[in-house]
Amino acid sequence: MLAFAYVAYRGSKNIDSIISEHGDGEIASRYIRLFGGGVIRGSSTRGGIKALKAAFNAINQKRDIGITPDGPRGPRYSISNGVVQIAQRKSVPIVCLNVRPSSCWRFDSWDKFFIPKPFATLDFYISEPFYIDGMDEEAAKKFIQERLLRNAF
Repeated sequence: MLAFAYVAYRGSKNIDSIISEHGDGEIASRYIRLFGGGVIRGSSTRGGIKALKAAFNAINQKRDIGITPDGPRGPRYSISNGVVQIAQRKSVPIVCLNVRPSSCWRFDSWDKFFIPKPFATLDFYISEPFYIDGMDEEAAKKFIQERLLRNAF
């Protein structure tokens, strides 16, 4: 659902999303492509360097990068190093997007994945753009996490 929020916020589909190379990442990749976005495959546990290089190239081409910040293994609400490296090396702003359903089914998984129930209302939260230039890695991760948790579900 965040893909819809992104298009409403930016008014374009000019985004490449970093999605894991694991099998479940293929489902998300197909959805993103169907929606009109690009896909960069890789994660902190597999293909990370390749994904970072592809993200840097995409930014050079004036594309946005979509990242699920906690990586494929969590823990939930953690921030991976890749988010910090991309934002700092390219001096680009970060925008946090969250969605909260009025009712949903929750999976008993580490990330508490949810599926909105039919007719549920979805509330989208989009932060103001912010930079993490000049922060050390741990301070940057903590700052991003605080922004993400403001509207976490």
